[in-house]
Amino acid sequence: MTAPLGVPLPDLRRSLQGIWDMKARVAEVIALLVVGGGLMAPASAKDITVQMKTQGTGGMMAFEPSYVSAAVGDKVHFVPTDPGHNAAPIAGMVPADTDMTPGAMSKEYVLTVAKPGLYGIRCTPHYTMGMVALIKAGKGAAPNAASAAAVALPPLATKRMAPMLAAAH
Repeated sequence: MTAPLGVPLPDLRRSLQGIWDMKARVAEVIALLVVGGGLMAPASAKDITVQMKTQGTGGMMAFEPSYVSAAVGDKVHFVPTDPGHNAAPIAGMVPADTDMTPGAMSKEYVLTVAKPGLYGIRCTPHYTMGMVALIKAGKGAAPNAASAAAVALPPLATKRMAPMLAAAH
């Protein structure tokens, strides 16, 4: 038996079934892209660990590493290797309209980097002893670099923060 165009009916059925199968596969791929983020999703976020130490390689009361380059979406885990430390934002040293609460004493603090810019971090009880860290999120110049550099820090914190701010440029 033949179809109106002279194509044998079994061949026409196979061709139509192939087209139908291809449309179904395309629909599945589109659904995965839409639901799973597919082409629109950024590169996978990284988990970065920063240790909070009483004695570090750079001296007493230190975050290690103290300077971190991150991408928006990355998570920075501040882990209390030694007790008695926390991670808290330094006022004026976070991107505009960023709401950060201080971490609890001797507990891990996770900072999910939400915006490009500099994130100044301090250990509340050891801030005057220079226990500070800096996270630079994003590529290029940080939008809050000038305001972060203008923040007055305790002398030992300034001594440790200065090279980190220089590295962020």
